[in-house]
Amino acid sequence: MQAANSNAASAEAGATHDFVTVFVGETMFGLAINRVHDVFIPAGVTPVPLSPPEIVGLLNLRGRVVTALCLRRRLSLPDREGDANRMAIGLEQGGETFALIVDGVGEVLKLGADTHEPVPINLDARWRDLSLGVHRLQGHLLVILDVDALLAFGAPRLAAGAA
Repeated sequence: MQAANSNAASAEAGATHDFVTVFVGETMFGLAINRVHDVFIPAGVTPVPLSPPEIVGLLNLRGRVVTALCLRRRLSLPDREGDANRMAIGLEQGGETFALIVDGVGEVLKLGADTHEPVPINLDARWRDLSLGVHRLQGHLLVILDVDALLAFGAPRLAAGAA
């Protein structure tokens, strides 16, 4: 991808952050590399009755039971036609492992502050609370996802149920 090469010189000048890029349709998202543990092809997903819609089900990842979460559904986007070429990103949160199901995985980008901008005011409201900002790259906008917010999908429901 050309964007990674164009930022190489500017990344050397200041502090940089590494992001794994993932795709949902044509939209490119970034996940902080220190939060990513695995990249794999999801197989054998078992549906979970009465789970939130963003939960695809459970799968076995090297002997661990992992909750599979659909990024499309989490971002309030329509489901993808067919399951071919889906990928998963292994994330950990609070001692639990999650598989974030995405349409595709790109490369690792090392980006500096020169391309970073705060969350745009015109970003879809459903995405705003799940984003940490954006990076403007050549011909692309990379939306940086807040992994903590992304995996906190059950918190409001639990809090409402406890009251």
